[in-house]
Amino acid sequence: MSEAKEKYLFTPAWWKEIAYLNVGTLLTAVGVYFFKFPNHFTTGGVSGISILVNRFVPALSSATLNLILNLLLLLIGVIFLGRGFGLRTGYATVMYSLLTMAFEKIVPMEGPMTSQPLMELLFAVGLPAIGAAILFDVKASSGGTDVIAMLIKKYARINIGIGLAMADLVVAVGACFAFGMETGLFSLFGLFLKSVLVDTVMDNLRTCKVFQIITDDPEPICRFITDQLHHSATITEGHGAFTQEQRKVIMAVVNRSQAVRLQLFVRATDPHSFITITSSSEIIGKGFKGVTE
Repeated sequence: MSEAKEKYLFTPAWWKEIAYLNVGTLLTAVGVYFFKFPNHFTTGGVSGISILVNRFVPALSSATLNLILNLLLLLIGVIFLGRGFGLRTGYATVMYSLLTMAFEKIVPMEGPMTSQPLMELLFAVGLPAIGAAILFDVKASSGGTDVIAMLIKKYARINIGIGLAMADLVVAVGACFAFGMETGLFSLFGLFLKSVLVDTVMDNLRTCKVFQIITDDPEPICRFITDQLHHSATITEGHGAFTQEQRKVIMAVVNRSQAVRLQLFVRATDPHSFITITSSSEIIGKGFKGVTE
């Protein structure tokens, strides 16, 4: 283990990552077992394939098939992508599969929890979508077709998104023939809803606030940003078009909770300052997650 990794263990950032892994995996497992399996919603992925196979091979439960397929894909990933292809993904895959099997033993489901399929679809899609977005945020996934995506990226030239969308679409259409047109249409709608939700939740998780503060006295504001918020800032010269006065422009990026503190501090410190605040979900650089990580 490298020195950098040893220093990272048991730090607040490490514990936060572990919490994200467990919460994301738990939400995914709850959504799939309690809402997706009983309603036969096949919105793609390994869970969708498990539901279809269980329809024709009832001796194997959906949870058991889910575990078998996920472990098989995890093994394939280790063989073809190497041991370093994702410890986080391996942990989340095993935990997700074991949780669905544990739920099957502890809380057997004879059928849907309610008589409202649309409401159940929202939970069947929403909880795993939120869970997947949380896992993606810490560079992990619950395995399944995400491993296939990595293999496609390594060995094929076709677009990964198109390839996976087509595979999920085939699984969703299969529900029309296996469980009837109503369940099939719910599955197709859920497939579309899932893709929208994952992107939306990921954007919200990564959203930061970009401040541009025009002030005569930048020193206390910059000191607050560096000492209290533990971020840096950039100071540039500004020239007022109307007043012709020279002023300082501070640019800083903080997370959403820090944005409230910074705004209150600036208003209290320099009531005559001018502040613009914008949102961004792609911040690349030290101290922030970016597409280059």
